[in-house]
Amino acid sequence: MTVKIDVDEEFVRVRLSPWQKALGLLGDINVARGDVLEADVVEDPVRRAMAAGTKVGLRLPWLYYVARTIRLDEAFVVRRGVPSLSLSINGDGRLRRLLVSTPQADSLARELTG
Repeated sequence: MTVKIDVDEEFVRVRLSPWQKALGLLGDINVARGDVLEADVVEDPVRRAMAAGTKVGLRLPWLYYVARTIRLDEAFVVRRGVPSLSLSINGDGRLRRLLVSTPQADSLARELTG
């Protein structure tokens, strides 16, 4: 269930497994670093995902989400008990918020804001 997150000078890349792509109705997500407005850590990402309104994709309330909002402006790959990297995004695409559970959420947030 681990998501692979790669950060380089140009992009933040979120790589999903084939089953996450199929059940979550998502593909891999690439965000230009210049489009990242804010990066922080969310300690209870499942609660945030549950409060985000109507979603499509894999939804196991209080446990696991691989989903997007109907408006396509937020994407979630989160699981209970694992902090998430939260990105605010400003760019040409529709995606405005990305929430991804990873044990490295703290270090990734520091890297993206530092």
